[in-house]
Amino acid sequence: MSAVKELLRTEENGKLSFGDHTLTTKAKKDDFPYEGDVYKVKTFSEITKLEKNGLFLYESVPGTSVNNFKEDVNGISFTVEGPDDAQITLGLLEDTDYAVIVDHKDTGHMKTNLGGKLSISVELGTAPVNIKVQKA
Repeated sequence: MSAVKELLRTEENGKLSFGDHTLTTKAKKDDFPYEGDVYKVKTFSEITKLEKNGLFLYESVPGTSVNNFKEDVNGISFTVEGPDDAQITLGLLEDTDYAVIVDHKDTGHMKTNLGGKLSISVELGTAPVNIKVQKA
């Protein structure tokens, strides 16, 4: 697994991959159709952002590369990688309790704020990390 050189793509398994944490300058890809929605990604070494229909969905600081991203009514799952630890913020349902699973280990429950945002810190650098955030 590595940076997504196309910036945003659909995988053979139907999931999204996006972001290129190796870029030194900002890059973006707009108007990407996926399952009836329109996605936009902005990415480089300092930040990666994904929007769906103009609404916030994912952000990492510093920038990351994300593979096999899938969002459904129960939450979000993906694999993330980057050279340094990252702060990841997800756009979910507001005021909702979620179970957060990092590399198949339950890290506990977190509740989104009134804006629906949930933030987690992830240790990166050696291998890709699997993230799963599900409604509790």
